[in-house]
Amino acid sequence: MSKGAFHGIVTPILTPYNDDQSIARDLYLAHAAWQLQIGADYISPFGTTGEAVSNGMQERMSILEDLVATGNVPPSKMMPGTGVGALPDTIALTRHAVDLGCAAAMVLSPHYYAGATTDEGLYRYFSDLIEGVGSDALRICLYHIPQMTGVAMTPALSARLNTAFPDIVSAYKDSSGNWQNTLDVLAAAPGLAVFPASETRLAEGSAVGIAGCISATCNTNIKQIRQYQDHILAGETSAAKKLTPAIDAHRMAVQNAGLIPALKSMMAAASGEARWLNLRAPMDRADPSIGVEINKTLKWSL
Repeated sequence: MSKGAFHGIVTPILTPYNDDQSIARDLYLAHAAWQLQIGADYISPFGTTGEAVSNGMQERMSILEDLVATGNVPPSKMMPGTGVGALPDTIALTRHAVDLGCAAAMVLSPHYYAGATTDEGLYRYFSDLIEGVGSDALRICLYHIPQMTGVAMTPALSARLNTAFPDIVSAYKDSSGNWQNTLDVLAAAPGLAVFPASETRLAEGSAVGIAGCISATCNTNIKQIRQYQDHILAGETSAAKKLTPAIDAHRMAVQNAGLIPALKSMMAAASGEARWLNLRAPMDRADPSIGVEINKTLKWSL
């Protein structure tokens, strides 16, 4: 997948849970298919929004297999999160994604040893990952979210990995919230498809070469984000500007209410399905009243 081919709107999908904390597969499979049907170019199962670190390896692999088995979610439209702390587990999850035919794997930086982690150590981690998977079909999206991991995917590291493995390390998700970092990665590694984590950067980013966005709020606002991106790509500046206030208002409302529980509360309010309120420990169950209010920021119902 070249930089030119890898672009668009990516939904890091929520993970719904039954009351016994098992994954609610019926809700999960339906939500994933719905996202692709109404505007997402790709879905990313088990990112931060999907509570990835709260799900076990077997659960994650099983859900990916179920998604493919439905026939409604082509693996070529999936970019699952596969990065965990232990390299052997990251290799196993990434190889599984490759074997299924997934478009790419979104790989979180290893964490916990944040104070002792260097660019050299991270380069070795990703080099060993690529060797361990051992497939020319592997495509990696580096996942930069230092406020959660304590470990940065620096512009210099990203450029080095893309230079060493240009056909494999082909994308970068910037969830830092630091626009200057996004610009620095674009400048340092022009071969990477760079995705900010917010749709509010789509208009500004189109002028500097971003590939699209991988945004949590696609879960609840994918129709409007798709329309917004289409206007931007078509050069329809006036039409895009008309959507900007609504795009920004929805994003800020969700962020201010607490990203994952707010999104789940919205899903519960819109669907009438109370299981959407469930989050895995250590997070609390979502407040059902929040979603009712935030849904008012949408121009259409979910």
